[in-house]
Amino acid sequence: MKMQQAKPFVKWAGGKTQLLHEVEKLLPDWISLSKKVTYVEPFIGGGAVLFWLLQKYPNIKRAIINDINKDLIGVYKTIKQNPEELISLLYSIQQDYISKNENDRKDYFLQQRDRFNSKDNDIVFNSALFIFLNRTCFNGLYRVNSKGQFNVPHGKYANPKICDKENIFACHEILRKVEISDGDFEKTIQYAGKDTIYYLDPPYKPISLTSSFTAYSKESFDDKDQIRLSKFCDSISEKGSVFILSNSDVNSHEQKNLFFDDLYSSYQIYRVSATRMISANASNRGTLNELMVSNNVNNLSYKYK
Repeated sequence: MKMQQAKPFVKWAGGKTQLLHEVEKLLPDWISLSKKVTYVEPFIGGGAVLFWLLQKYPNIKRAIINDINKDLIGVYKTIKQNPEELISLLYSIQQDYISKNENDRKDYFLQQRDRFNSKDNDIVFNSALFIFLNRTCFNGLYRVNSKGQFNVPHGKYANPKICDKENIFACHEILRKVEISDGDFEKTIQYAGKDTIYYLDPPYKPISLTSSFTAYSKESFDDKDQIRLSKFCDSISEKGSVFILSNSDVNSHEQKNLFFDDLYSSYQIYRVSATRMISANASNRGTLNELMVSNNVNNLSYKYK
């Protein structure tokens, strides 16, 4: 029996499933030929690019993922190491939640949110709570306050799929060959080299004051970090690595704002269309431009917007 294709196990603001074809256009030609390819994703998020890439290019023998969100990384580690125990917990939570009426569901959600924020759980149970909250919170957001506490309110879903057994096992198979770490993106500089491909999907620079609702960790990612990331791209590029980076297109909302155009003027900058449905502000949902930046010059014959 053919195994299910692995896909992201959480909803994630800015997820890249819909932009995989744009990422593919910027991949180096040698990705399908070399047996020495190393793939690095310093801001793993929902993992759409990772799961797609490792299934499309099985010749990639080494992959490293990282994120500053330790709870998220804990879920990746749990799926890699203890998928059966995680599935058992999720099934139990799903049965409890689905059996309740709307008001009791909200109370149950708030109780589990408090348990998650207590940080007094083992890694497997914490991972189960993470997935449960992601599947039942408002609009699938992940947001924390300055104390690092998850504070998204309850959402209203008739029959949310909290325990996706088949996908967890599919993700487990992919993650078996993936090295997993947590912390700042700069720690992944150690993997840079001529056979390495980086995909960088940092917290986006807000395009408006109301769009900065998403804090994935208590540490914010401000303009200084965006500048630090651009210097990181310079460093890995100098070491021979290919990089592809995504970010918001602030220029499309404010024509005088050339923050990224100036920051990445040494590289190829493309503007692509994306549909964003996860936002606290409904006016920010819909089709908008995003930036893709790369030092790969193999595919310059392709016309981007």
